[in-house]
Amino acid sequence: MRSIAFFNNKGGVGKTTLLCNVAASLARKSFKRVLVVDADPQCNATSYVIGENAIEKLYSKESRMTVDAYLDSVSRGKGYKEDLETVRSGGRFGFDIIPGDPKLALREDFLASDWKDATAGDERGLKSNFVFKGLLQQCKNYDYVFFDVGPSLGALNRSVLLSCDYFLMPMTADVFSVMAIKNIGESLKSWRRKLDRGLEDYADEYGHDYLLDGQKVGLKIQYMGYVSQQYKSKTQQGVEQPVKAYERILKKINPAVSLSLKQWAAEKLDLKNPQIGKVKNLHSLVPLSQSANCPVFELTGDDGVVGGHFASVKAADDIFAQVASEIERITE
Repeated sequence: MRSIAFFNNKGGVGKTTLLCNVAASLARKSFKRVLVVDADPQCNATSYVIGENAIEKLYSKESRMTVDAYLDSVSRGKGYKEDLETVRSGGRFGFDIIPGDPKLALREDFLASDWKDATAGDERGLKSNFVFKGLLQQCKNYDYVFFDVGPSLGALNRSVLLSCDYFLMPMTADVFSVMAIKNIGESLKSWRRKLDRGLEDYADEYGHDYLLDGQKVGLKIQYMGYVSQQYKSKTQQGVEQPVKAYERILKKINPAVSLSLKQWAAEKLDLKNPQIGKVKNLHSLVPLSQSANCPVFELTGDDGVVGGHFASVKAADDIFAQVASEIERITE
């Protein structure tokens, strides 16, 4: 099993659409067992894949089985929740999901407070901040677990990134996405330094390393590249090239990655060209996909696709399959 966070400190980059379509491509085309964990308090992935009727039924209950249940168990001192409960996304996506919950926004203070304890070697603090590692221990029957997260560098996302094997960055060609690369690199270094100190203090206090599932923990996440979103291109002499406005920004991304994320790069990632996919602007296909609760590449005439949009649906199939293929290659 490999766990991957789709993460960017910059919002509005099409992260959830990318994640759900790549997860569906792996499940439907490559026959992989995929679980999506919606760890974004906005719950966009949940809304996208399970449908309006299921959402009303789920969130009408005060006590509901969502990702927040795992944090609630830890915050009450009950340890990691052991019974993994998922929702089937439906045949058109083909993967399972642990639904999100707006209550997650209320967990930031709890995790931030326990982070201070974790960096001082406190066992409870470490246990709280590795809550998603505890969740992942129950996901060994999956090939991939994808985490959808918000665009912050706060305590909730830190807890996700502490637990995942990899993170993938959806990127738009704007200066703020480039700046986000530096923010992420600096945050990862700071978190590792503080966590390592806490783990050393724990080992000094108890005479052994802090273990989960018999394994030493730490910030071990690897950077697996970026995907250009809303990519705009033109064809010159049969060769696809980015338009000039995009090209200027794209030229800044690779040096920024080499400067800030080199030490986190996955072994199979080409740092000279860490772009593992390009998603063109899919325009009206995305809202059609959201309304139909199905991947973009599964849209049909019954969902409102007409005329030339059928070619765009086929192109989307190829686009998301390419990203899925790169994920498989890097994580082999």
